[in-house]
Amino acid sequence: MSKTEDFLTKAEEEAIVDAIRKAELQTSGEIRVHLEPTSGKTDIFERAMEVFHLLKMDNTKQSNGVLIYVAVEDRNFVIYGDQGINDKVADDFWESTKDVIVSHFKKGHFKQGLVDGILMAGEQLQKHFPYDQGDINELSDQISKG
Repeated sequence: MSKTEDFLTKAEEEAIVDAIRKAELQTSGEIRVHLEPTSGKTDIFERAMEVFHLLKMDNTKQSNGVLIYVAVEDRNFVIYGDQGINDKVADDFWESTKDVIVSHFKKGHFKQGLVDGILMAGEQLQKHFPYDQGDINELSDQISKG
């Protein structure tokens, strides 16, 4: 079994998907989590951008997708927000969200780090992209793996 498969239990994955659904109830924004063993020889930020595009997160109506990309064996991650959200949140927002996730990851609390990061991103998405009655879920809430 790979480290990616061991990273989260089935129950932990379900809790993360629940957090995504909860965060997206209040916003038109879209949040995804992607896990893979390593970003390879590619810079992790560049790999997160590639995955963002592969998951078609750049096709949201308001450019308000947020990807939390985790390279498990590299012990590294990136939070990548689309242009619409990046234009609206404070400059230090992604850094403060990353700090919350890191504080949990350092203790081995991977699920809680992801849940807290998702909920923080959801709060910002709600503030800048509130839910509208006509909104549809444009992207899967499931964790993707590579």
